[in-house]
Amino acid sequence: MVKTMDEIMENVKGNRKKRVVVAVAQDEDVLHSVHEAHKLGLIEVSLVGDKKKIYDIAGGLKIDVSGYEIVKEVDDSKAIRIAVDMAGSGAADVLMKGMIQTADLLSVVLDKDHGLRTNRILSHVGVYELQSYHKLLFVTDAGINIAPDLKQKADIVQNAVNVSVSLGNERPKVAVLAAIEVVNPSMQATVEAAALSKMADRGQIKNCIIDGPLGMDNAINMEAALHKGIRSEVAGDADILLTPDIEAGNILVKTLSFLNKAKSCGVVAGARVPLVVTSRADDHMTKLYSIALATIMKA
Repeated sequence: MVKTMDEIMENVKGNRKKRVVVAVAQDEDVLHSVHEAHKLGLIEVSLVGDKKKIYDIAGGLKIDVSGYEIVKEVDDSKAIRIAVDMAGSGAADVLMKGMIQTADLLSVVLDKDHGLRTNRILSHVGVYELQSYHKLLFVTDAGINIAPDLKQKADIVQNAVNVSVSLGNERPKVAVLAAIEVVNPSMQATVEAAALSKMADRGQIKNCIIDGPLGMDNAINMEAALHKGIRSEVAGDADILLTPDIEAGNILVKTLSFLNKAKSCGVVAGARVPLVVTSRADDHMTKLYSIALATIMKA
């Protein structure tokens, strides 16, 4: 099982090179990241966008893009459509966001006739390497679904489980987070946590062990779990944390990144191909790790 970001990078090396297509590729940070991944022998690159701007940015970065496939399209909407079509047709294995808003990309990805939809919703899966935890910690969904219902949470869990399985964890442990560890009918998050646990028991959510509701402390700290009398396969040893809503998720991941200085990466799962949708606030290594993660995982 992969336990560090460096191991994610090592797992990519030696595999068949995946092709990453960037939609609206005239973005300095993205070009830097895909160039680094290409230079390391991890990926092949297709860039869709304003060719002149791509060359101008590459020149400023002293990047040679002559070995990349470049599809000229100055209209952003058309460039997104081309990139999505390439991913849908099998001409590319991974779709990456360039100089566009995430919503603009996802609206085309989710087009019911010509997009990359599956029978699951899309969700963001963040992966964090912390000095204070003994393995990689997955957090979902801190980026896309605002207030998911029970059915959506089941999809979100399955997406995260599939990413974890891609990294060699055959049966990841999922902690469904809430403010308390017991079911309280007045707190919907606790009710849905219990339902998700039972759904996993009955095989409705596959290849994982789910327990909840669990507090953040007893999900990742065995001493805290035992102190509260919680004994389960998940408590104190979670691989995946499911947050109750986007606000809790966003606060959690920013705490991990900015206060705990975690190394991180992330993908959007649930489409026919993995999506790399990084933030402009993400540093260079986060983008590089995210590309590597996307090339390992199955959609």
